[in-house]
Amino acid sequence: MNLNPILLYVDPGSGSYLVQVIIAAVLGALFYFKNLWLQIKVFFFRPKKNEPPVKNDAPND
Repeated sequence: MNLNPILLYVDPGSGSYLVQVIIAAVLGALFYFKNLWLQIKVFFFRPKKNEPPVKNDAPND
């Protein structure tokens, strides 16, 4: 029985590129799902109408 192991070599340039691609993919996925969640949230929970701010300059009596 002859087993030929497959030897893989990743040079530093390819290794750093692979790490960069993985980080970009993770951040891209997080950004995508964050935007998707915000769209769902805005669809179901519409912002309330802007009410004028209450002016509270009078001292409490």
